[in-house]
Amino acid sequence: MEKTTSSKEGTVSGEFERQAVPSSHHKSWKKFLGMYAGEHAAGTEFVIGPLFLTAGVSAFDLIVGLLLGNFLAVLTWRYVTTPIATGERLTLYYKLEKIAGKKLVTGYNLANGLLFCFLAGAMITVSATAVGIPFDMPMPALTDTVPNSLSWVLVVLTVGAVISIVAARGYDTVAKFSNWAAPFMIAVFLIAGIVAANRLGVDSWSSLWAVWGEGSEPFPGQIKFTFWHVLFFAWFCNAAMHLGMSDLSVLRYADKNSVGWTTAAGMYVGHFMAWISACLMFALYLKSPEASAIFASGGIPPVAPGPLAYEVVGIAGLICVVIAGWTTANPTIYRAGLAFQAIFPKSSTVKVTLVTGGIATIAGLFPAFAMKLLDFVAVYGFILAPIGAVIFFEHYFADKMGFGKDYVMNKGLTFNWAVLAAWLISMAVFYSISVYFGIFLSFFTLPAWIACGLLFLVFSKKLQSQEK
Repeated sequence: MEKTTSSKEGTVSGEFERQAVPSSHHKSWKKFLGMYAGEHAAGTEFVIGPLFLTAGVSAFDLIVGLLLGNFLAVLTWRYVTTPIATGERLTLYYKLEKIAGKKLVTGYNLANGLLFCFLAGAMITVSATAVGIPFDMPMPALTDTVPNSLSWVLVVLTVGAVISIVAARGYDTVAKFSNWAAPFMIAVFLIAGIVAANRLGVDSWSSLWAVWGEGSEPFPGQIKFTFWHVLFFAWFCNAAMHLGMSDLSVLRYADKNSVGWTTAAGMYVGHFMAWISACLMFALYLKSPEASAIFASGGIPPVAPGPLAYEVVGIAGLICVVIAGWTTANPTIYRAGLAFQAIFPKSSTVKVTLVTGGIATIAGLFPAFAMKLLDFVAVYGFILAPIGAVIFFEHYFADKMGFGKDYVMNKGLTFNWAVLAAWLISMAVFYSISVYFGIFLSFFTLPAWIACGLLFLVFSKKLQSQEK
């Protein structure tokens, strides 16, 4: 791996953590297409698809909601995230340090890194459900929160170790792995969806309606999903990456802003085709004698990706589930490693990423992160998205408001109370409304993001005017 030195920071790194990516390392759209397709046609899809059914969503609400919600997500990546990524060429963590200060960013990076570790842990859980089938491993149930067997622990530890090693090799290795895996996973998702549909007797919209219809009552512990739930979930399930600017760390390598359109490969191959395919696989399982027996006994059928895929497409399904978990966990651990590396800038990126992978593996031992994925991604997007508004509003409005960019770094400070106050107030207000009225949290991600940005401008203007 090539080594580079930042003269300003005096740190040595191969991933440009504390400097702008030089033009010699800019990458074309081809480097991103496979990565986004692989990351989003991946492990989460095997879980989120079935979870839509547990939320009782109808066929119309799911299909149309995904079409529109994913389109809004692509627009957000293209026009909100990518222009700043190519303009600054910095990681989220270093850019935020310039605005918010080292002390504040340390706390943010810790929260950010841990949330990404939990997401990666959920994907390790997904892969483990496939690896464990030959060993007759008991699968986690929808209501499980802790490991249910020694075999589960051993399989998760093994899968997590492999994933962590791949992620520690850096961005190029992560991208190459995703590019290699994406075509296979996409083909398996498509074939599995077709096979499941055929076995369900679906050959037209009317027959799909007969199978899926207007949805059903949600499973115990799940909320009822409507069209609007699907749309906002599809738009903001990756809010941390686009509105929250986490993908500055990836898109800083893009040679043009048009690279932002490559996210459509992830949204429509992964968050549309793959989610619907996974829904059909789970719908097929729900009609099986095993699921009927579980329902009859008052239980809840498990959402285990490995057995679902194996039942529909056999060994190819198992391999797909394993790789799907990897291709989501790899870039997620990479992002989390960058967050932790920003806290310990003198530490080796490889060592920090390996430790990060260890944390994710421990999280993967607990199936609750995967079984409650709809709620988890809504929460982590809601928490991390508003801080991206600070970067967005500073980038476009700081000069117009009469105060400069990178305020804390230019002043030699380590803490910017304007950022913390805007972030905490926006989150506290909208999270409280969500809890008090029992409204799905994804409905408040955009309002919290806008509020945080506006509050940051107001507080920053006040802070800097007091110094004059």
